[in-house]
Amino acid sequence: MRAKQNLTISLAPQTIRKARIIAARKGTSISGLVAQQVELLIGEDETYRRAERGALSLFDRSLPLGTSGAIDRDKLHER
Repeated sequence: MRAKQNLTISLAPQTIRKARIIAARKGTSISGLVAQQVELLIGEDETYRRAERGALSLFDRSLPLGTSGAIDRDKLHER
């Protein structure tokens, strides 16, 4: 099991009351609730960063668009 470290946060009293209710419904503590949400946020961020790197690598590869050089504008717009 990983070692844990304490973190102190300040919240409005109304926020704490609502967090207690949500934590009780989920069978956990406010600390557990916050830890779960932070872990989810980190996971989402890592997933986003991976997708971003993948998308940027596609741009770097300059995928062929089916043209071999400049397109003549007049030919492109012939009717």
